[in-house]
Parts: sequence; C-alpha cells; structure tokens
Amino acid sequence: MNSGRSNAVVNIPNILTLARLLMTPLFVILLLRGHLPLALVVFGLAGVSDGLDGFVARWFNQRTLVGAYLDPVADKVLLVSSFVCLAIQGLVPEWLTVIVLSRDVLIVIGIAIFSLTEKPYRIRPSMVSKCTTVSQFSVVAVSLLASSFSGFYTLKIPLVWIAGALTVVSGFHYVYVGVQILQQEA
Repeated sequence: MNSGRSNAVVNIPNILTLARLLMTPLFVILLLRGHLPLALVVFGLAGVSDGLDGFVARWFNQRTLVGAYLDPVADKVLLVSSFVCLAIQGLVPEWLTVIVLSRDVLIVIGIAIFSLTEKPYRIRPSMVSKCTTVSQFSVVAVSLLASSFSGFYTLKIPLVWIAGALTVVSGFHYVYVGVQILQQEA
C-alpha cells in the first residue's frame, strides 16, 4: 500500500527543511547581537523555506517520513529560539514565551509517553496547530519589524494575544487527542 511518501531521503523539500534548521543559529546570533534587520531577513528566508518545502513536497510528490518528522522539528527549533531571544530582549512578552515553550514541551512529553506505552500515533498537525504556527511566525516577524518601524507596534499587540490564545487552544487540543489515543484499546 502506497502512503504517498517517497523513499528518497535527500530531496528538495528535505534540503529546504535542513537549510531552515541551519539558519536558526545564524538568526539567533544576529538577534542577540542586535542586528535586527539582518535577523529579520534570515527569519524571512526561513519562513519562505517553510512554505516552499511543503509546497514542493506536495506538488512533486516528494513527501518522506524523514521530512514528516524533520519539518515540525525545524519549526519548533526556530520558533522556540526566536521567542526565547525576543523575550530576553524585551521584544515579546515573557508570558507568551512561557506559553509557547509549555505547549512544545507538552507535545514532546506526549510523544515520549506514546513511545513508552508503544501506542501508535501519526504526526499530522491539526488546523488549529497550523494557525498557531502561522500566528507565532507572525508575532516574531512583526516584533522584529516593530523594533525598527513604530507603525508595526499597533499590529503587534493583537497578534501577541491571538498567538497566545491559539497556542493555548492548540495545547488543549493536543492533550485531548493524546488522551483519546491513550484510551484506545490495543
């Protein structure tokens, strides 16, 4: 039975995902050294690579199991690094960073529990999870823009609250789905 996934591990979508993962340290260094415009450019390139890898994987049927695991990891590494650095610099509220980190830790704990209990699970982000990721990327981008252009500050405030609410809803959704999986009979 064909799952729609390619056996090839080295393909364009996976290379784009790896590039995004490798851009994260550069982004963090630029951010911490106060080179916010350059950090924004690197973050923008990472965001474009995120959209492009998914598009290429679907359009050219180059989805792989490695990509299914690597893509969300690259997103998490970039977003967690972004929120921690931006919170340290006072560019995003600490409470939002705590919520973002808590949700991601919750997801990792859930995956560990599934592995320990040998419960089969499938990694498929829900629509609320996709919206959460978009809102978090938006908060990072707008926070960087607002540091240089004051007009973006008025956009930043509602985005912060939307990202916070979506992150909480997404976290509860993952808990609900996780409990459902754990309660299924073997």
